[in-house]
Amino acid sequence: MTTAPAPNLAAQVRRFRWQRISAMLLTVCVLGHLAVMVYAVRGGLTGAEILGRTQGHWGFALFYGAFVLACAVHVPLGLANIAREWGGFSDASALLLARAFGLLLLVLGLRAVLAVFTGGL
Repeated sequence: MTTAPAPNLAAQVRRFRWQRISAMLLTVCVLGHLAVMVYAVRGGLTGAEILGRTQGHWGFALFYGAFVLACAVHVPLGLANIAREWGGFSDASALLLARAFGLLLLVLGLRAVLAVFTGGL
């Protein structure tokens, strides 16, 4: 009977750190996003009014860009763990799947941020 090669401990520690760092940034981003939503709803703003305030606003673009980046780092790391532990994927195939999904999240998320910032694509 053969055993699977031992996972690279240094790489696991790096992934663990990046997932925790991105989780901290996501916490701030989610709370900020909720605060903006509550402000907009309580103020009775329409979608058009919200877009009018966010278009061309670098602060919103940077905030939501950081939000997208944190998601694109955090989610694939968790997905790779799930693929390995529950799906039986090898370390290499789980990381490949996760990185592809992370790239998709990054591209689609930044495209949405750009659309809000510029008023369309």
